[in-house]
Amino acid sequence: MRRTLIVMILLFAAGLLQAQNYAQLDSLMNIYVVAMRSESPESKMAETDYMIGSAKDSLTRQHIALYLFDYYKQSPLMGEEEIAIHIYDSWIKSGRVAMRSEFDEMDAKLFADFNRSSLLGMQAPAIELFKVCGGKMTIPQKGRSALIWFYDINCGKCKLEAELFPQVLEKNIILPINFYAVYTGQSKKEWRAFRRSFKVRDRKIKLVHLWDPEIESNYLKLYGVISTPKLYMVEGGGIIIGRRLELENLPEMFKLDNIISHSNSL
Repeated sequence: MRRTLIVMILLFAAGLLQAQNYAQLDSLMNIYVVAMRSESPESKMAETDYMIGSAKDSLTRQHIALYLFDYYKQSPLMGEEEIAIHIYDSWIKSGRVAMRSEFDEMDAKLFADFNRSSLLGMQAPAIELFKVCGGKMTIPQKGRSALIWFYDINCGKCKLEAELFPQVLEKNIILPINFYAVYTGQSKKEWRAFRRSFKVRDRKIKLVHLWDPEIESNYLKLYGVISTPKLYMVEGGGIIIGRRLELENLPEMFKLDNIISHSNSL
């Protein structure tokens, strides 16, 4: 079915593009990406390469490649950013497909560089941050699952998450977990005030407040913290199992972590 869709798209693409009927082509492309959702990342990368590479003219190839890049870059399905990075590395960075403009090319490079180190299934990058007392701590620490929350005190969504976090965690937590709250700002006074109000009482949750005002750890690039909030989940072996998380994702993440922990103990 997938290859049939690809053939249909390629058959219609040249004529549609000549008539500047991009909307109809994009409708076919949308059917394709939805049909691929249940496939593995490896299969998705192979199929996108096949589709892009089978396009005969540069205009068709560019439109298909950039549609797929834009879709996977902003996909609602967690983890599909990996496909966008693959398209960037294989087709855009190599020059086989031209971006629409220099600005778009720079934006694509920024996206790839700031996401390639923290994809699903990867070992979580180790970063050394400052504790409240001034000493340093390297996170995440293996042997215990972890949430890593990058926030800023002046971020509206971060404030809302901070209010909701305690009840969401305490209601849904299954296994003991380290909760690393990483402040991305530079105001020690504001950070101190936030710490006084942000508490979790469940003993299974170890809350650790950290920051890196000079960004010596390079956490911005390693964890793609272009904006806040950013929430990751790491299982006890140090593998990323959740990224770009929202609070409503946490109950399912805790269940998945429990399954992984039980499987590893067998």
